[in-house]
Amino acid sequence: MTVQATIETKLAEGLHPLHLQVENESHRHNVPPGSESHFKVVVVTDAFEDKSLVARHRMVNEILADELQNRIHALALHTYTRQDWEDKHGSAPLSPPCLGGGKQQA
Repeated sequence: MTVQATIETKLAEGLHPLHLQVENESHRHNVPPGSESHFKVVVVTDAFEDKSLVARHRMVNEILADELQNRIHALALHTYTRQDWEDKHGSAPLSPPCLGGGKQQA
């Protein structure tokens, strides 16, 4: 299993998120091609309710303790409650921007 898939699985099982986005940002750093060492995580979960930002990050770090010790060099965390997310983005997660498409228009 890839590091990214491991992160996704562990956070999904540990936090039961309403929204989870894990992005491998390793290609933006001075690492060999195909590396999985730098990640950005956006997680929205009711488990963060009444928790400080530090407490939220500790929860994620605890879940990913093995990966942080052995496989992940950098982890950018964006941790939200449902209300935080709705205040910032609305009631549903935003769709990703279009990267172009392979469909030709008639």
